[in-house]
Amino acid sequence: MEMELLEKIKENAVKKRKTLVLPESHDERVLKAAEILLKNKIASVITLGNEEKIWSDAKRLGLELSGIRTINPEKSELLSEFANIFFNKRKHKGVTIESAREILKRDLFFGAMMVNESMADGSVAGSFASTGDVMKAGIQCIGMPEGISIVSSFFLMLFPDQTFSFADCAVVPNPDANQLADIAVTTADNHKKLTGEKPYIAMLSFSTKGSAKHELIDKVVEATRIAKEKRPDLQIDGELQFDAAVVDSVGKKKAPGSNVAGRANVLIFPDLNAGNIGYKIAQRLGKAEAVGPVVQGLKRPFFDLSRGCSVDDIVNTSAIAVLMS
Repeated sequence: MEMELLEKIKENAVKKRKTLVLPESHDERVLKAAEILLKNKIASVITLGNEEKIWSDAKRLGLELSGIRTINPEKSELLSEFANIFFNKRKHKGVTIESAREILKRDLFFGAMMVNESMADGSVAGSFASTGDVMKAGIQCIGMPEGISIVSSFFLMLFPDQTFSFADCAVVPNPDANQLADIAVTTADNHKKLTGEKPYIAMLSFSTKGSAKHELIDKVVEATRIAKEKRPDLQIDGELQFDAAVVDSVGKKKAPGSNVAGRANVLIFPDLNAGNIGYKIAQRLGKAEAVGPVVQGLKRPFFDLSRGCSVDDIVNTSAIAVLMS
């Protein structure tokens, strides 16, 4: 299942013929991933950094990067234009034109501005930079679409016989009801984009349909109501316990009449404690392959990597970025 889905994602990415910017060219893993992306035509690639060092590193590593485009943000003719755009976006926060220029010399921000200005279809970074720095560049340069209140993330959890999307497991510590609803609908849309499956969204809790009473449950119930109101086209139900969400016999017993109970493939956790613990249990004890975190909620794809990522992780995340662009 894991290889089949990832290969399908890559095959579909080839058909889209998109361009990605990879800011962290000083990382050997990024250059190795760039070669694979080019060789397999998953995406055209722009790398950011010192051109001489990029080509020197590629030669030392035995990489064939002909066809790649390289840009040094500090010397680029785009720097002044990008600095002006950023200044106008952030001057209300006290950013000056001089500070905007210095900020846009940084590879993350320059890459984010390329995505914002449609010079690239998406970006993948974070093999070197922290999640906080990647998110800051994405939010400040690209921003969120109208109607979405939060930048979040999800993991594709690949089991031998089924694929789930878990959210949010990496970004938002304690979403309120509105934010939780946005996480649900965004994850549902992205699950369909990547798997081709119809999403069935379970809003998870430690209660099923009023079996317990607590303010933590109230948040999930309210988030479910908001999500259904926003997207009546989606199959969403809650509050549901995990077993009621994914086990058919339990779902029928605990939530009879539910269109989601027992068949959920999109699992929305009430907070980051539950989500992070949940995906790691599934990964380490359930032997699921965890693909992500995939950042969502920005106007355009600007993805974060784990600093411990492999070359394959960068390639897989890049293919996902193509499909979500």
